[in-house]
Amino acid sequence: MKIKIKYLISLLLMVGLFSSCQKQELVKMTTNPIAPEITSMPNLTLARANGTDTLTFKGTAVNPGFQASATYYLEACPTGNNFAKPISILHSNSDKMMKITVSDMNGILLKSFPADTVSSIDFRIRAVLAVDAGTGAPGTGSNLFEYSSTTNSSDVTIYGLPRLDLIGSGMTQKIVSALGDGSYFGYVKIDPAKPFKLHDPDNDTTYGANGSNLVANGGSGIVASGVAGWYQFSADIKGLTYSTKPYMVSVIGDAADGWDTDDMMDYDAKSGLWSIKLNMAPGGFKFRLNGDWGNGINLGLGDDSHPKYTLDNLWNDGGSQNIPIKSAGSYTITLSIGTSTYSAAITKNN
Repeated sequence: MKIKIKYLISLLLMVGLFSSCQKQELVKMTTNPIAPEITSMPNLTLARANGTDTLTFKGTAVNPGFQASATYYLEACPTGNNFAKPISILHSNSDKMMKITVSDMNGILLKSFPADTVSSIDFRIRAVLAVDAGTGAPGTGSNLFEYSSTTNSSDVTIYGLPRLDLIGSGMTQKIVSALGDGSYFGYVKIDPAKPFKLHDPDNDTTYGANGSNLVANGGSGIVASGVAGWYQFSADIKGLTYSTKPYMVSVIGDAADGWDTDDMMDYDAKSGLWSIKLNMAPGGFKFRLNGDWGNGINLGLGDDSHPKYTLDNLWNDGGSQNIPIKSAGSYTITLSIGTSTYSAAITKNN
C-alpha cells in the first residue's frame, strides 16, 4: 500500500512539473514587443464652461508576444522634458478609450503649468504588464515590463480661478475670484490716463463704470483717483461695485536714491513677489508703503535686543534697523509680503 502511495505522489509531481513546463513554454517574449500608441487626441483648449465635458484619448494595445493583462497610464510633461518627471493624468485597463473630464484634467495640469495661457505639453501612454508575482522573474516586483508610446505634443489652454481681465490698462493683468463667488481681488498697475474696463471671459461680459458702480456691457472706463502706480483692486459683479486702494511698495534710503526718494517696486502676480533692480551705494535702506512711514509697512532689521528679525523675517516697526548695502553695484531686491510676515532677498547683479 505504501509503495502505491509513493508511486501516486511521484506521478502527481511529474504531471505538475510537466504542466509547469508547458505553461512556461507558452510565455514567450517577442523579439520586438509592440508598444502602445496614441491614435487620437481631444481638443485641449480647456474652458471652465465645459468643465463637465469628457475628453477621450484613444490608443492601441501593447503587444509583448504573449497574453498578459496591462495597465495603461496617460502621462504628460512639458514639451522636450522627455518625461523626466512625468505627470500622471489617469490610468486604465483599457488603452482604446481613456476618458477624463475637462475639470479634472485642468486641475491636474494646473499644478504644473501656468493658468490662462497656452502651454506646449507632451503626452504618452505607458503600459505596465501584469505577470505572476513572487517568482523574482523579469516582469515582477521592481523589474516590470513597461512599454511607452511615442510622444504626442499638443498646445493646451489651462484655465485658472474665475477672472476679470483689465482691458485698456496698458498691460496684461487680471483680478481673480478665490472662492468663485463673484467677488474679485488683485494687485493691478493703474494709470489714470488709461481708463479700462473689466472683461469676464467665461461669460463674455464686459463691465464699465458709472461712478463707483459697475455696469454690465456698458458704462465708461474705470479710472483710479490717484497717481499712476499699484493698487489693490476689488470688484463685485453681483453687487456691481468696485474699489481701488493705493498699494505702492518702495525702497528708500541712502543706499538707494536717498531718504527723500521712493524707488517704486513692481509686483509679479505669478510669484507673489515685489521686486526692483537698482544701482546702489554703500549705506542702508528700508521698505515702506505709499511713500509714508505710517501706512502699515516700515520694514527693516532687528537690533541686539531683537536678533530674530533678519532678511528672512523683517521687522515691521519704526524702531527697526536699516538693511545694509556694503558695496556699490547693481542689485535686484525682492520682497515677500505675507499676512503678517515679511522677507526679502538681495542679489548683486555685478
